[in-house]
Amino acid sequence: MSLSSSLHSALSGLNAASRAVELVSSNVANAMTDGYAQREINLASQTVGGSGAGVRVVGITRIVNERALADQRDANANMANAETQAAAWLSIETAIGYPTERGSLTDRIDQFEAALISAASRPEETIRLEDAVYKAVNLAEGLNNISDEIAETRMEADADIADMVSQLNTQLEQVQSLNWQIFRMGNSGDDSASLLDERQALVDSISEIIPVHQVERDGNQIALFTPGGATLLDGPAAELSFTPHAVITANMTLENGTLSGLELNGEPLGLHSSYGSIEGGRLAAAFEVRDVITVEAQAGLDALARNLIERFEDSGLDATVATDGLGLFVDGAASFDPTSEPGLAARISVNANIDPDSGGQAWRIRDGVGAIAAGNEGDASLLSAMAESITETRVAASGVSAGVSRSLAGIAFDLLSEIESNYSKHEGAQAFHSARAEAIAYEIAQDGVDTDTEMQKLLLIEQAYAANARVIQTVDELMQHLLEL
Repeated sequence: MSLSSSLHSALSGLNAASRAVELVSSNVANAMTDGYAQREINLASQTVGGSGAGVRVVGITRIVNERALADQRDANANMANAETQAAAWLSIETAIGYPTERGSLTDRIDQFEAALISAASRPEETIRLEDAVYKAVNLAEGLNNISDEIAETRMEADADIADMVSQLNTQLEQVQSLNWQIFRMGNSGDDSASLLDERQALVDSISEIIPVHQVERDGNQIALFTPGGATLLDGPAAELSFTPHAVITANMTLENGTLSGLELNGEPLGLHSSYGSIEGGRLAAAFEVRDVITVEAQAGLDALARNLIERFEDSGLDATVATDGLGLFVDGAASFDPTSEPGLAARISVNANIDPDSGGQAWRIRDGVGAIAAGNEGDASLLSAMAESITETRVAASGVSAGVSRSLAGIAFDLLSEIESNYSKHEGAQAFHSARAEAIAYEIAQDGVDTDTEMQKLLLIEQAYAANARVIQTVDELMQHLLEL
């Protein structure tokens, strides 16, 4: 080997050592950075004319456990899905309130019953009659308020869907752009590891909204597919579309076309199915909240409102109801129509005939809501019958308790129990997927940067660098001797 080839080999060693130091520095600096993949330098011997000519850097390898990464994305998507649904059930449960809480739905029913019993004990006292009326108004307003909370939750879900669709479109375009940049850098021999990290972080974010299956393509490019097989990215990025609604009423549904579904490149995607195109993830959960959870909760609340109206519009209870068909509780200002049950809880109110705030007279709760004139002030029979009607068990016509004999409070309890059950189920699923995600994150961390190992590498690199520098120094001394001859 000539002195010049020796010098070239040593210089290549210095170059490789410099590149290795750069990687070690990057690894140590990003040891705590989420989404950063450890780098390793790939070296190969260099030959010229069949003879050794030093070393060359052939590439940089990102250490990524693809199987664990895919599992982590799946766990995070399922956790986000369960978290979103659990939050919706909890908000509805909170709006209804626990029976022991002041102002809860059950508490309002109990207060109304107690006010009727108190009025029946002294039917001649106007203040007690007015209190019974106000407790009835309080109960109706409680149903209105809960219905408003459910509607708000539904509209928030609709707005969240629009935000997530916009985010997905932006991120898919970014992944498409990164695919192209990574492909170009690979062809030119440049290091694209940082771009690969950035793309991985984008796919992680996308997969929390819609779970994705990542498929490798030529040139380090990737394609993304939904669990249902829909193509989100394979070359060009797909475009998702959705039309939000500022106001959503109880009768608006995806099925009757009054609410927007999700479209991919102009084609509708299947929703609300275990085989749906976007099964799992936060986006599917938002659709579940908007189209299933809040609809079921509203239907249960409407069923309770219907049962309340029907208990007090019975002419067998109050003979004066027959004159106009309006009982103590009404649907807006009209009698209840069974075909108009959706949204009833938002419309229920107390008959204006007995509500002093609406120009009515409180004595009608004692003498009959349709009474023309005040009757016997000492007659408490109607008040007592109304109190008994609240606790009377009767077969519910709809809702969670449909076909089952329940008191008014019993129907409210069945509704709350159903909501609590659904909340507990999704809270449990959230805890399970959270624990799974943590376990997978620990597994991924084992392939992450080990600073102790990097320091050991640094010592070896330092030794290699010093050795190559010594070779150059020796070659220089030999050349100086040759020049002195």
